[in-house]
Amino acid sequence: MPIPRRSGLVLLIITLLLIARPLPTSAASGQLLLNAVGLYPRLLRLAHNGAANGRIIASVVSFAGGNGVGLIFESLDGGASFQQIGSVNDPEATNKSGALLRYSLRVAAAGGKPRRRYAALGSLCGAGGPNRRMALRIWQSTDQGRQWSYLSSCAAATSTGGLWEPEFSIASDGALVCHYADETDSRYSQKLARARSYDGINWQDRTDTVASSLQSDRPGMPVVRKLANGSYFMTFEICTPGGQYRCVVHFRTSGDGWNWGSVSALGFRPDSSDGRYFRHAPNIAVGSNGTIYLIGQILVNADGSVNAENGRALFVNTQNGNGSWRVIPSPVTVPNPYDNFCPNYSSALLPTSNNTSILQLATDYDGSVCKAFFATGATSGSTGALSNGSYTITSRAGNGSYRLDVDGCNAANFATVQLYQPFDNDCQKWQITPAQ
Repeated sequence: MPIPRRSGLVLLIITLLLIARPLPTSAASGQLLLNAVGLYPRLLRLAHNGAANGRIIASVVSFAGGNGVGLIFESLDGGASFQQIGSVNDPEATNKSGALLRYSLRVAAAGGKPRRRYAALGSLCGAGGPNRRMALRIWQSTDQGRQWSYLSSCAAATSTGGLWEPEFSIASDGALVCHYADETDSRYSQKLARARSYDGINWQDRTDTVASSLQSDRPGMPVVRKLANGSYFMTFEICTPGGQYRCVVHFRTSGDGWNWGSVSALGFRPDSSDGRYFRHAPNIAVGSNGTIYLIGQILVNADGSVNAENGRALFVNTQNGNGSWRVIPSPVTVPNPYDNFCPNYSSALLPTSNNTSILQLATDYDGSVCKAFFATGATSGSTGALSNGSYTITSRAGNGSYRLDVDGCNAANFATVQLYQPFDNDCQKWQITPAQ
């Protein structure tokens, strides 16, 4: 049976990672969330909360007394300002020198009749020492994120391998699903796995989601959102050992939020009409009109070189992930993000209810300290139908390395149309015009 509906079910996931000393860089644009360490940002809008509906909750990881702590913030003005309202302090996060909390914050409500109570869930993954045993520990709040208490664990390691990057979603049958990256299986460098619960306490059916046939591949950082058509969209990275597709962003879909198809299927790479794509640390949000917003840490060109809009762009799709993705300016500008745990790493997105603008919470170095910055930007109406103009059409075959091409730019009847490597010429440009 489904999880009983709980007013304002807020989900928070936390994991511990080892970090290196940051290098100083320029700070991002936008407003500062707090003048201290702020990592792994997350955003949500409250629902099923009566008069509190529409409030925005933000969260970041910081440190207190050398120990990791999750900080919870609230906005009463649509994301124009935030005030801290609570914190998550897990004793498993104490005395972990050089450790970093990693978590995700979600709102969900599923099944049953609404109750006159508020709840929030969070989890923390504890680690330490050569014989560590990591666990994804779930925490609960009954007052919209102000006070927290331990609830359960959705996964526990049986070896010293890591359990990383957990996320929650609610499947179509009302099950609470915990998605995470798993290093404990010796057959794989890393895989994606999931477990589900119908009460938030008892977890069952631990199952692999994505496991590459190449042992060196490392699928990780799963994020799942329900789309307007009722299907589910998962984005994740696959960190191959090297090359232009290292940690490239992929996606897969599910009809019910639990069954994701073949474990060995690696999904598709979202890219723009000109072949641009993201690498590292993806995150997504879905607007009330079904529009999908996607961000990754590093934006690259079709040939793998860093794009000029790196740290300044989002992807937008109105076709449930099918076809190419549009590129729009990101509300927060992060100057030249690179492969590091801070700049533009797993940035959070939250569209407004009318889909005319989007709030972003992103991290960047301010001197040598990683801090969180927020800003709201217009979606600029770019999520509608394709406008008239020239476009390229990229095939998903061959990792998106081929475009639709007219052989020899032949403009005669019965000219051969084929897939060919990308070139900046008219042979691969297609005019989009309204049907008469």
